[in-house]
Amino acid sequence: MNLFYRPKYESEITQFLKGLKANNPAIVQGQRQGRSLLWDKAVDREAAAQFREARVAQQPYVYQSAGE
Repeated sequence: MNLFYRPKYESEITQFLKGLKANNPAIVQGQRQGRSLLWDKAVDREAAAQFREARVAQQPYVYQSAGE
């Protein structure tokens, strides 16, 4: 037996979330759909490279115009 062994601990929040997902399995599907809407996007690498190339460098002091 390991000297530092501790029984598995689950917080009340974790137990609540596991119970909620067990009682309503549609929650997991809804989470996946929400993630796909916000995060899982196809990236056009060519367009991203063009945006990086077209970027104009910011002046050291942003509140002063170039003519002053």
